[in-house]
Amino acid sequence: MTIKGLRWWVVSLVALATVINYIDRQTLSVLWPDISAELYPDKSAAQVDQIYGFISVVFIFSYAFGQAIFGKIFDWIGTRLGFALSIGVWSIATILHAFARGVASFSLFRSILGIAEAGNWPGAAKANAEWFPTKERAFAQGIFNSGAAIGGLISIPIIGFLSIHFSWHMIFILVGLLGFLWLVPWWVLVKSPPKSHQWLSESERTYILSGQLNQDIDQDGEPDDGYAPGTTEILSRKQSWGVIIASAAIDPIWWLFIVWIPLYLNRVYDMEVKELALYAWVPYFGAMLGAWFGGLLAQNRIKAGWSVDATRKMVISLGCLIMLPALLLLADPTLVSSVLGMATPATTTLATIAVIIMAVILFGFQTAIGNVQTLPSDFYSGKSVGTLSGFAGMAAKLGAAGLTFLVPVITQGDNYAPVFIIGAGLALLALFAVWVLCGRIEPLKPRNAPAL
Repeated sequence: MTIKGLRWWVVSLVALATVINYIDRQTLSVLWPDISAELYPDKSAAQVDQIYGFISVVFIFSYAFGQAIFGKIFDWIGTRLGFALSIGVWSIATILHAFARGVASFSLFRSILGIAEAGNWPGAAKANAEWFPTKERAFAQGIFNSGAAIGGLISIPIIGFLSIHFSWHMIFILVGLLGFLWLVPWWVLVKSPPKSHQWLSESERTYILSGQLNQDIDQDGEPDDGYAPGTTEILSRKQSWGVIIASAAIDPIWWLFIVWIPLYLNRVYDMEVKELALYAWVPYFGAMLGAWFGGLLAQNRIKAGWSVDATRKMVISLGCLIMLPALLLLADPTLVSSVLGMATPATTTLATIAVIIMAVILFGFQTAIGNVQTLPSDFYSGKSVGTLSGFAGMAAKLGAAGLTFLVPVITQGDNYAPVFIIGAGLALLALFAVWVLCGRIEPLKPRNAPAL
């Protein structure tokens, strides 16, 4: 028995795992108004926000830690078992949320969820490397990345719909069961790597494996390893710090909305969970379009003969310049209503304007972030790519944790304008890092390499 195009079935399952990842992740933020009303009826809105912020910071720190753990686990036990372990543990952690009764238990279950959910990303990268030839990996990565946007897009309406019929406790259980359902086709379909998979046709196996050979760029008969320095050398190059700072600046903008969109709409526009289902999905639709647009635009420009340097800088700059004015507008949505001639817009009108602006912001973010994430492989080769990506990912999550912790402190009185202004500043910092610190984006050479 053979399955035509088996590699595309595999990447589709990985993308579906990412969708489930985001549904599980978003459940707490969407249900938090109901949860806090039940568990903390005597606390003020500011106190409730601080509790939520603390739990979210625990999740993000655990998530950063989990990426390092599961990167090693996937190398140790392989893609098939690695995904089964990751999604199995995070599904159990999601179900355990139903039994949480306070800050300690929510933080514990959120920590387990963060560690296990982080496995989705190194797992996807490993599956991509195993199942696709080099020339198809960018497109396969785009399919996988779109799962994050689609997960954010559908999670809030799904959870809002479930809240009509079930308690928040039961919703965590139902959402957690999705991961176990996913395990069935994964375990059946992904029996082994391509080299020995029984359902893979010989032509597809040959196509995959032959396309993974290193290029012989200098035509000396030996595959080229490229420039793969150690950690000390990597951190001594300003280009590396450009990548790290760009990641640390831009990634918190995404997490700002991942963590706070539902609570922002609840606090500022008095939306209940059921109303969130009608509004809060819109920003993720913009993110989905941005993920596709950024990848396709970069691919188009490179095919048209643009250099990698010009392409990366153009696409990243475009994404940041889309975010910059939109973040400033979100600080005061009434400016948009004034331009439209609305003297005293209704709350629902302002909420609609706000989520549309958010969609523009996340469109810009996704346009830029895919190209930011390719910078390590633009500068280095071999294991150095993973090393720099790891440093950049850690810096990104620390930046996200810092901003998440800061939000309840600077939004007293439900004034979120300072947060969005900070977001605009972060977009400018990302531009500075790419244009000034990264310099010309091209493969680096050892400092003592002879000139050609």
